[in-house]
Amino acid sequence: MKVLLLMEKTTTGYSAWAPDLPGCVAAGATLEGTERLMREALEFHLEGMRKAGSVPPEPTTLATWVEVDDTSGG
Repeated sequence: MKVLLLMEKTTTGYSAWAPDLPGCVAAGATLEGTERLMREALEFHLEGMRKAGSVPPEPTTLATWVEVDDTSGG
């Protein structure tokens, strides 16, 4: 299962979350460590959902980058 993972810089390292799995988050000192912790959190979260009789949702979140002109001043 592919899950979109969003990561952001914090004052102490990085945080991560998955928009398609609310409540599943992780934080770490490095990008690599945060990604590893988030993979573990995702596996734990999905296992818990299955044990509770819930079906993990199909991912629906999309992401893309766009360029904008930030020199117009206006």
